[in-house]
Amino acid sequence: MNANPNTPPASFIPPRRLLIVGGVAGGASTAARARRLSEDCEIILFERGPHVSFANCGLPYHVGGEIADKDDLLVQTPLSLKARFNLDVRVNTEVTGIDRAARTVRVRNRVTGEGAVVSYDTLVLATGAAPVRPPIPGIDRANHFLVRNVPDVEQITAWAETSGTGRVVVVGGGYIGLEMAEQLRHRGFAVTLVEALPQVMAPLDPEMAAWLHAELRDQGVALHLNDAVSSFDASTDAEPAGASIVVLKSGLRLPADAVIVGLGVKPEARLALEAGLELGQLGGIRVNDRMQTSDPHIYAVGDVVEVRDGVTGQWALIPLAGPANRQGRIAADGIFGREAHYGGTWGTAVLRLFRLTAACTGANARTLKRVGIPFEVVHLHPGSHAGYYPGAEPIAMKVLFAPGTGKLLGAQAVGRDGVEKRMDVMATALKAGMTVHDLAEMELCYAPPFGSAKDPVNLAGMTAQNVLSGEVKQLQWDEVAGLDPARTFLLDVRSREERGAGFIPGSVHVPVNELRARLGELPRDREIIAYCHSGLRSYIAARLLGQHGFEVRNLSGAWRTWRAATV
Repeated sequence: MNANPNTPPASFIPPRRLLIVGGVAGGASTAARARRLSEDCEIILFERGPHVSFANCGLPYHVGGEIADKDDLLVQTPLSLKARFNLDVRVNTEVTGIDRAARTVRVRNRVTGEGAVVSYDTLVLATGAAPVRPPIPGIDRANHFLVRNVPDVEQITAWAETSGTGRVVVVGGGYIGLEMAEQLRHRGFAVTLVEALPQVMAPLDPEMAAWLHAELRDQGVALHLNDAVSSFDASTDAEPAGASIVVLKSGLRLPADAVIVGLGVKPEARLALEAGLELGQLGGIRVNDRMQTSDPHIYAVGDVVEVRDGVTGQWALIPLAGPANRQGRIAADGIFGREAHYGGTWGTAVLRLFRLTAACTGANARTLKRVGIPFEVVHLHPGSHAGYYPGAEPIAMKVLFAPGTGKLLGAQAVGRDGVEKRMDVMATALKAGMTVHDLAEMELCYAPPFGSAKDPVNLAGMTAQNVLSGEVKQLQWDEVAGLDPARTFLLDVRSREERGAGFIPGSVHVPVNELRARLGELPRDREIIAYCHSGLRSYIAARLLGQHGFEVRNLSGAWRTWRAATV
């Protein structure tokens, strides 16, 4: 092995011509890194669309007017890339085929129709992912929009400015669907969101996504879950609509003046498939940890590739801009003889939805169950900063970790403030292979406007430590419905004012501060399930009762988690 990973071995022959198919995150970052490593290589980047490097994550915010100028979405242009990196960028130019034996690609100018064959020493595929457009009857009607590139949002914006008001149906509750629902609601449109699954934002577990459901409804978005679209019918005099009548499996008919189709994406791997490159079972290009395909002269990066899930180790499709940029850098390093390896993707992501922020990293409970990885869960609701400083907001947090070792497996959080910075810490800990014990011991920034002496990350670690040590036993929110009153006793230890605002049916109320004096009222022949508002006071109650000989469990996440998940 070469002693210095940044120095290519003596036998290495650098490519004289590097071709890159596709721009945006993966392709553009590959090209820029390649130029920083070599001034001698000819680098040609082909982009099928009119824009080589644009902020696709910012597209919905242009529709809503938060990014007022369309040009602000253009990160780089062919001219700027030529001036700074001496890149030959050819927009509106589609690569139609690859001849691996000859090491050439066929290209066609989409404006002039002119074709050419271009040779390469090394080829990078950064073709991204295409929006899923299933063969639903009527899906191609007028005023049905996708959200993939700048021309797409130009069409939506033009329709919105012309219409002024109207009814929009957003089909799909993923990131794009949620962001578009938010932005169109900001513009004053009547928005309905339809999702075939029982929840929005699939990376979250159901009880965490429930906070988003409540926020959507609070903001006037009509929400239809667990109800897929069966057809888009033509409007009639009896059912007028500017786009179509969206017909759901349940039979519900939703008149729409515009439809946003946000049903996810799939890898654009046609070029790779036709060239005989290895694809995975999920439809993405298979690459090694240097981003090389099954052909050593061809690399692939971004949404078109399958990656190793950082928690489960299984192949996955995780289309995110951050990983695409890092993959581009690693590919360029490998192309020019450097030692660089991609360690996997943990799916760290964040979403703003009206007043809420939702973020996650690592595996959710559904994934861990599917692959058979044992796990424990804690829920908690710490404040975003010191409670005595004005403006503190609760954060709903969920942490998943391995029994025994406490190794971190995943984390999710939803709240109005301080969510993303806690999830960034969790993502760092996850990547480093840390445990919940490490979370408890982390030294993080503290001043009253920003956090607490025990940061939410610390509290998450401490809560998990209590479970691992056996100091407290837990019940999860979805187990409450199955409790047998003959064998369990549901104990509400909140204040009387809190009790008056709502409670779990069948529970008995004894405020925690009165508990010691009223132990005689509690049964010793049944297991006690204690809950409070967020879990802290019921944890204190569980410790107290356990030391007095009661069998007791604490409801993880307490009233706040149970109520959010069961409304």
